Amino acid sequence: MTDKRLEGIVARLLQTGVLLSAAVVLAGGVWFLSQNGGARPQYQQFRPPDVVLRSPAKLIRGLAHPDPASVIQLGLLILIATPVARVAFSLVAFALERDRLYVLITLIVFAVLIYSVAVAH
Repeated sequence: MTDKRLEGIVARLLQTGVLLSAAVVLAGGVWFLSQNGGARPQYQQFRPPDVVLRSPAKLIRGLAHPDPASVIQLGLLILIATPVARVAFSLVAFALERDRLYVLITLIVFAVLIYSVAVAH
């Protein structure tokens, strides 16, 4: 695989991930507004929205009966997964090229990304 081809595939991967994420968030936002857009705001007392953030595992299990908030959160999860997928693809591509230095560097970056996604702060 040539460097030019690798760059093209990575660029397409990033574009597809961002566009898919935007489409899913937009769909969830339109769904949310269609259900709640006509509600009158109550300014007398502050109440936070009833949106519950879920862990990625619970979110994926909960998509059997989706709601607008879970669709929006799925879109954000896709957006977060896009650069992780890019690094994973680069790791495989460098391994196929037998470039040990770049495999090592990319493996370290991939480990840091997985750690930061998997460990809640």
